[in-house]
This record gives sequence, C-alpha cells and structure tokens, in this order.
Amino acid sequence: MWKQLLQRSARENMSLQGQIREMLVAAILDGQLPAGVPIPSSREMAEQLGVARNTVVLAYQQLADEGYLVSRQRSGHFVNTDMATSRLGTPARPSQDATACAAVDWSSRFQQRPSQQRSIVKPADWQKHPYPFLYGQFDAALFPTADWRECCIKSLSVLDIRDWAPDQIARDDDSLVQQIRTRVLPRRGVWASADEIVVTVGAQHALYMIADLLMREGTRVGIEEPGYPDARNIFARRTSQLVPLPVDEEGLPVTDALRDLDVVYATPNHQCPTTATMGLKRREALLKMADESDFIVIEDDYESENRFDGDPIPALKSLDRSNRVIYVGSLSKTLAPGLRIGYVVGPAELVAELRALRRLMLRHPPAYTQRAFALFLSLGHHDALLRRLASAQRERATALRSALAQHLPQCSVAPAAGGSSCWVSLPEQLDATALAEQARDRGVLIEPGEVFFMTEPPPRQHFRMGYSSIAPAAIEPGVKVLAELVRGFERRR
Repeated sequence: MWKQLLQRSARENMSLQGQIREMLVAAILDGQLPAGVPIPSSREMAEQLGVARNTVVLAYQQLADEGYLVSRQRSGHFVNTDMATSRLGTPARPSQDATACAAVDWSSRFQQRPSQQRSIVKPADWQKHPYPFLYGQFDAALFPTADWRECCIKSLSVLDIRDWAPDQIARDDDSLVQQIRTRVLPRRGVWASADEIVVTVGAQHALYMIADLLMREGTRVGIEEPGYPDARNIFARRTSQLVPLPVDEEGLPVTDALRDLDVVYATPNHQCPTTATMGLKRREALLKMADESDFIVIEDDYESENRFDGDPIPALKSLDRSNRVIYVGSLSKTLAPGLRIGYVVGPAELVAELRALRRLMLRHPPAYTQRAFALFLSLGHHDALLRRLASAQRERATALRSALAQHLPQCSVAPAAGGSSCWVSLPEQLDATALAEQARDRGVLIEPGEVFFMTEPPPRQHFRMGYSSIAPAAIEPGVKVLAELVRGFERRR
C-alpha cells in the first residue's frame, strides 16, 4: 500500500522526504489512516519504500511538528486524533428529484455573457506543438530561474515577512512603487510621484478598473482597428458606443474622427496587433487634439522595452502636459506572464479612486509577489533580462522575417522595429482561420487575425505570428510547413 501511495504523490522536483510527507498527509486527510492508528516504524517504512531510514525519520519529525502525527515514547508514531477528526464528512449526493426541484435557469439571470465575446484563444497544450508561433507565451529557456529564486528567498526573510504578510488594505509595497518610479518609468521618460502609481494584477486588470471609473452607457470610446480584443471586450461591457479607428503604418491616425470622443485607447509604442510605432510628431498631434477636444487617452505601453533598432520613442505620457494621459504598463510580460503584475500611472485623484475600487475587488495584488519583484528590479536582474531578451527577440524576428520572405513571398509582413510578433497578410480571398486550423494539425500554431477587428464581417486574410516562445531552430521548418499549406489553398482557389 505504501509504495502505491508514494507513487501517487511522486512529482518532479520534489524530494523523497517531501513525497513521503505529502503521501502521509493525503492518507490522513482523505481518511485512509483513521484517527489514533499507528503508522509503520521508520525502519519498516524505509524498507517498504526502498529509501534511506533518515529520510523517513525527518519526514515523521516534521509531520509531528505540524500536528499530523503524535510521537509516543517506545510506541512509535500515531495519527493525531485532533487532526483526523477535524475533517468534514463527505456530503451526501442529492437525489435526482431534489436536484430537479432546485434547478435554476441561470441563463435568464445573467446580466451579461462575457463568455460569448470574441477573444483570443490559445490551445492549452500549445507547448506540445513543435512550432508554436504564439504571442506572449512563456519561454523557459529565457526565464532567469536562479535570479527569480534568489529574490523569492530574500523575500522570505523574517523582517520581510513581517513587512508584507499583514493585510495592506489598499496600499502597495512601498519598495515596488519606488522601483517603478526610479527604475522603470524613467526609461520611458515618465516621472511620477508615489501617489500617482497603483499596482495591478496585470494590464488587463488596469484596463478593467479604468473602464469602471470612466465609462458608462453613452461614453464614446475610440479603439484602434484592428486592436486589442480584451480592451474592446472590457470597454464593451460599459458602453455600446465603441468607435473603430482604422490604423495605418504609423499606428493610430490623428483625424477629425477623434474630436467627438470621450476616451481614446491607443497602443502607440507597438500597435496591437500590427506592431506599428507611432512617430513623435503624431504623438504630439494626438495630445494637442486631446487638449482641444477634451478627451482622455489611455496609453497601453505593452512591450515598451522591446525595441530592436535605435532609441525608443518617448512614451505618450512623457509628453503629456495636461495630465490627461493614463499610462498602463506591465512588469510580468517580459519576465513571466503568469506573475500578473502591472501598474497604472495617472493623476493622484484618479489613482486614489483606482485604489478604492481595487480594494472592493481584491484589496491588493499579493504583497509577497510585489516584494519579490521589487528585489528583482533593485538587484539589476530585470535590466539584465531585458538585454538578453532584446538579443534573443532580435535573432528570432530576423529568422522569422527571413523565412517568410523566402518561403511565403506572396504574403505581406508589416514592418516593425521591435515587439515579439509579426502581422502577416495572405493574398486576397485566402482565409487565415482555415489556414490556422489545418496548420494546427501539422503542429504549427498561428493566431487568426479576425478576432482583432470590431467591424463585421472582419477581414479574414490576416494572422499574427509570435516568436517569444519558439526556439530559433524551429522557426524556418515551421514556416515551410505553413508555406506548403498556403500553396495548397492557392491551388484550390
């Protein structure tokens, strides 16, 4: 029995001692070991499991310290009665008749159906595909494991724990705010005081709160076309007055279409999804029109650090003299998307309301993660990572564009000075969604572009190819497979 239980608890990167502890805890909490029963001696358990006796002894000692086992002199270890009897019994399954009587028509009660909005979808098993041209995914080869582990361990010091463990209510970790102020924002030409910064659970959380504060039915919101689907879906939950603003090779044009708007959402550094960069003159013109027409600009500065050629253009917020630009940034996109750390820079009055709103939602992002990220920034690990990423992304971008030019010359690729994706357009009448479906069967993952468009019916010849999580050696073979499929589509046209 013990060998079977141990196999059930086995997992990568866990010591034998940890596996034995987990095995016994599960057996106690699941009721397989009743209260008060003895467990095998350390010698006997070691023999049954085929491990060193000291490994078992240490596991038993820790379980006794935690109250799962009770040690009795000359008698061995026993399951703690208090721990075993504290479990709740398994509730009885309701009868079919009772279930039928209690059935609720949930669909009639929903005030909104977010699940029916068009969103970007990525296969859950994308890492198993040999050619994952997906945007914004994690690359284990580039993750600074040792550096991040160092920061996590330092955050677990006694003094640090006493600092971040209490409920912060509506506050953020002071050290992280300080690092954002002095290390992150100045690179974008942005200067802010502590009361003008609020930390969020990623950039999407930031957009959600901004929309909650500034938008209601009738608010006219301009959004790039094509543009970021999650921003569009968030804004559409507050107002039906979304105005598509077609972009060109320099991102969002500054035209009279902006004059009647209340809010303009823009991605000037790397337009989503075309990756176009808005020039300095156009940024100044946008701010001038915002002043003249009295609209607010939400600047989503995602991938702000990822530029290949020349110096980065100053953020729109750095040029703002009227305090009408709300700056949204992300810290976790470059490190690991799963960390979910972003921030908003705006007028102190706005930030105070965002903090109050955030308190109603989740109080604050996990303080431990904030402290670890503050250390990651202060120790210079983030700057070193950005340099490595820039080199890696430049190599991958060059390889992808070269492969597309060689094997898919009939496709057009939007020019880009940075970012981690390419916006590709097929010849007229070819369907990128159908191409993506066939490509997936061949191990190639691309993102159909129709989800980025608000207009109906959306254009279907565009698709996005990310290179943040694909090995450089896999890029050209993946493009070759894609080219073969495109030629098949052209023959059948």
